[in-house]
Amino acid sequence: MNVFEMKIDLRSDTITRPTQEMQEAMWSAEVGDDVFGDDPTVNALQEKAARLFGMEDALFCPSGTMTNQLAIRVHTRPGSDVICDKHSHIYLYEGGGIMLNAFSSVKLLDGDRGRISAQQVSEAISPENDVHSTVTRLISLENTMNKGGGCYYDLKEIEAIRDVCRERNIPLHLDGARLFNALVETGETPVQYGQVFDSISICLSKGLGCPVGSLLLGTHEMVREARRFRKVMGGGWRQAGFLAAAGIYALDHNIDRLKEDHSRARAIGQLFAARPEVAEIFPVDTNIVIIRLNDGITEKEYVSRLAEAGILAVTFGKGLVRFVTHLDFTDDQLEMLSGRLNNF
Repeated sequence: MNVFEMKIDLRSDTITRPTQEMQEAMWSAEVGDDVFGDDPTVNALQEKAARLFGMEDALFCPSGTMTNQLAIRVHTRPGSDVICDKHSHIYLYEGGGIMLNAFSSVKLLDGDRGRISAQQVSEAISPENDVHSTVTRLISLENTMNKGGGCYYDLKEIEAIRDVCRERNIPLHLDGARLFNALVETGETPVQYGQVFDSISICLSKGLGCPVGSLLLGTHEMVREARRFRKVMGGGWRQAGFLAAAGIYALDHNIDRLKEDHSRARAIGQLFAARPEVAEIFPVDTNIVIIRLNDGITEKEYVSRLAEAGILAVTFGKGLVRFVTHLDFTDDQLEMLSGRLNNF
C-alpha cells in the first residue's frame, strides 16, 4: 500500500479542526453551568442564533441528530407519523430515533433528489378521523440534502409546503445541518427560513468548522420542552461555553467562505467527470460531490484504491462514492488531488 505523507480527507465536512483564531475564542470564553442555565457564552450563542433567524429561542446541543430528535419528540405523540423524504437523514442516519425516542412512524416520500413537494405532502397526510391510520403530526424537510448531493430547495416550494402545513395545523421542521451552504448560493436570509419553519436544526460542526455542536431553534415553549427532553437523553452539559464560543466565532466568520468549498467541489466534479471509471456525476450544487461508478468496480473497492493514493472518501450506496469539501481542504490540496488522480 502506498503511504502518502499527507492524506487528502474528503470523507465529510465534519473532520475539520478549529483554527487558531477559533481556539483562542474558545479558551478565552467565560463559562458557567449550562444545566443551571448560567453559562453566559452558551446563552449568548443561543440568543445570537435566535436573533439571526428571527425566532424566539434556541437550544445548544451536542449534535444535529439530537436537535432533530428533540424536535420530533416535542412535535409528535406516540402513534403519530412524520412525513419526510425516503433519503432523509432523520430516517436513514439517526439510529431509528423517530421510533425509539418519539414512538412514531414515518411516511416516506420519493422526492426530487430528496426534495419533496407540497403536492406530495398534501397527498401523504393521514385522513382525519381514520382509526386505521396514524395521525400526521410533523413534516420534515432537509436542506441541503445530503443524499441528493447537496442540492437545495426553492424557497417558493417550501412556502407552498408551509401553506399545506398551516391549513392542516401540522408543524414544519427543517433539518438544516447544511442550511448555510444553501443560503450562500441562493442569497436568501436566515430570517426568511425562520418565518417559514416551526423548528430548525442547524449544525455548527460541518461547513462552519466547529469541533462539535448544533442548535435547535423554535418558540420559547418548544425550546423549553426540548431542554427537558435533552436532559432526559443525557444531553445536559456543564461548562459548554468553551464549545459555544466556537459557534459564535463560526457564525461571525465562517459563513461567507462556504462559497470557496462549493467552488472546489465543482472542480472535483470536473476532475472525476474525466475519469473513465466514472459513469455519472451528480449535479454539484454546494459542497458535496457524488459519483456513480461504471459496472465492474464496487464502491468499496474504489474507496480502497483511493485510500491507497492518499485520497479519503466514503461509500454512499451501490456504485456511489461521496466527497465533501470543507474548511481544511485548500486550493493546494485541490491541485494535489488533481496530480494524484492523473497517476491513479
